[in-house]
Amino acid sequence: MATIFISLGSNIEREKHTRAGVEALQKAFGKLRLSSVYESEAVGFKGDAFYNMVIACDTGLPVHEANAVLRAIEDAHGRDRSGPKFSSRTLDLDLLLYDDLVLDENGLVLPRGEILKNAFVLWPLAEIAPDRVHPQAGKRYAELWQAFDKSRENLQPIPFSFPSIAGSL
Repeated sequence: MATIFISLGSNIEREKHTRAGVEALQKAFGKLRLSSVYESEAVGFKGDAFYNMVIACDTGLPVHEANAVLRAIEDAHGRDRSGPKFSSRTLDLDLLLYDDLVLDENGLVLPRGEILKNAFVLWPLAEIAPDRVHPQAGKRYAELWQAFDKSRENLQPIPFSFPSIAGSL
């Protein structure tokens, strides 16, 4: 079994798609560990604010199959891949970490570069895995978040619950 960390983001019907994304991940992977949900400004383009979070779970799937499950969940929730890379999204699921695997093949890069670049990825990751060590930076996620320039992005945790799956988290 591998422990994987997934970032989830949505800025189109964001409450609906955040809930639906978490429910789909639970169906696909079982027990989940959820960060808080954060609201952040769009990064890289002008658009509505996003809801973002990080989810951890265990899987027996090989790395590329786990990533394919994430793409299928996005597609099932109306993800449009025809637009520019930085654009509004119903649901964006990115595989951040697969255990401590360092990989760059077939378009999949692990650990994902956004971990060290974007507060909306690093803060929720540091929240649920503070003592886990970044396999390339060699520092704990709590340390990386503490040193992060927090003035670059406006990011706030928001009240958000998942009542339909609360009993199994």
